[in-house]
Amino acid sequence: MTLNLCVLTPNRIVWDSEVKEIILSTNSGQIGVLPNHAPIAIYIYIYIYSIRFK
Repeated sequence: MTLNLCVLTPNRIVWDSEVKEIILSTNSGQIGVLPNHAPIAIYIYIYIYSIRFK
C-alpha cells in the first residue's frame, strides 16, 4: 500500500509521488505517516526526511 506525498512551497510543488511511509519532524516531535491513516496538515521543520518508496 502507498500514499501520495505532495510537498508544497509558496512557489512550487517540490515533491509529488507515491510513497510507503514518511518520517517527519514537527513542533511536537517526530511522526510517521502511513497509508490508510487520518489525513494531516501540519507545520514541519526544514529538515532531511526519511521517505520509503514503493
